[in-house]
Amino acid sequence: MKRVMILMMLGMFSAAMLSGCNTVAGAGKDLQGAGEKVEDKAQDCSDGKC
Repeated sequence: MKRVMILMMLGMFSAAMLSGCNTVAGAGKDLQGAGEKVEDKAQDCSDGKC
């Protein structure tokens, strides 16, 4: 259930970030930022205690 909530929040965050982009470069920066957040969370959860 926690994983579903995290995925839903990530989806909403991504949609909000993409809707704020006016250029392709801006979209790339937004996606890169979202990817970094996912990567950080994955590193935090690598021990299986998330």
